[in-house]
Amino acid sequence: MYPKERQRVLLELLAQHGFASYRQLAERLGVSEITVRRDMKALEAQGLVETAFGGGQVARAARELPYTDKRILQIPEKIAIAKAALRQIESGMTIAIAAGTTTWVLAQHIAGFRDLTFLTNSVNVATELSKNGYSDIFLTGGQFRTPSDALVGPVAEHMIRQFRADILFVGASGLHVDHGLSTPNVLEAAVNRAMMERAARVVVLADHTKWGVESLMSFAKLSEIDALITDRWPGEAEAASLAESDVDLIIADAPNANPHRGDAK
Repeated sequence: MYPKERQRVLLELLAQHGFASYRQLAERLGVSEITVRRDMKALEAQGLVETAFGGGQVARAARELPYTDKRILQIPEKIAIAKAALRQIESGMTIAIAAGTTTWVLAQHIAGFRDLTFLTNSVNVATELSKNGYSDIFLTGGQFRTPSDALVGPVAEHMIRQFRADILFVGASGLHVDHGLSTPNVLEAAVNRAMMERAARVVVLADHTKWGVESLMSFAKLSEIDALITDRWPGEAEAASLAESDVDLIIADAPNANPHRGDAK
């Protein structure tokens, strides 16, 4: 196993189990404690883990607020982004919606379209779609992860790979020119990635507070998405990166947003 792959597995183990000793991690990976210590130091240098008392855990700065706290933040911006996202939908589509608070707001606003089929790893999203009269809703199954109320893990990923979606709506905890799209949870990053690979078009929904943020685990480069819907015009570096990658940049009409410059590529 290459160091980068081994370090990814280490992050997954720590994300699932919290603090773990070097000995426990070495046994799980089938390597020496010296190797684990070296990998943990590399991860610590990136700000991803904290080491202490013969082991380590995911860095506090990489953790996230509970779902119930996050969903009351930037409500006007999320509503504006959701309404702008509706213009990406056409009747007859198969739509994948990843877990998240902005995608949850989108689900609340999807109505009036005919013959839509949905795939989601969020019970909250599925509930909102059902309230709006939709019944062709497939939940991925998997491990229930409370910080973002997402279904994750191998079961979820297997289900996702059986589908093909016309469009995916996905959020992110961070959007950065170098680090790309990221989330605080390793398992959720893997599910987001699987959804991207099964969608013909990937649309990211993220308000301005996510710009410049590097969360724990990157799941995509900015160049791998098709569109970004946000509420304010990003900085020059971010806008240039999106333009170079031919990404549709859509500025939603949100309160206190910067002047609308039109959709850009």
